[in-house]
Amino acid sequence: MITTTKEDVKKFLKDFRERKGIWGILFRDDRGKNTQALADLEMRPVDRAKVIDSLEEIDFVETIEDKLNKGGLMWVFGKMVKKKELYIKITMGMAGTSVICISFHLAEHVLHYPFKP
Repeated sequence: MITTTKEDVKKFLKDFRERKGIWGILFRDDRGKNTQALADLEMRPVDRAKVIDSLEEIDFVETIEDKLNKGGLMWVFGKMVKKKELYIKITMGMAGTSVICISFHLAEHVLHYPFKP
């Protein structure tokens, strides 16, 4: 298990937003449940970026080692949208490229928020 502090999350979100502003964000739309979530929530694809931009430290769930892409961390957040809980997994991606949203779908299990009051 990876120990992540509130300060780690704050720094990640700052760095993530800065990089997103330069390189943009890649959404994994090849994953069916990500596309289905947009339909379920009646959201346009552009609205996902707004949800991700609104993430705060209290929305943090956990960090996971990114073994598939050889290094780095995947950051998991949860967010309530239209009274439904979303599971959002993002990563910085490779240096000099866009950040990546791997997961953006309805939560499939109960999410625990270590920094929520």
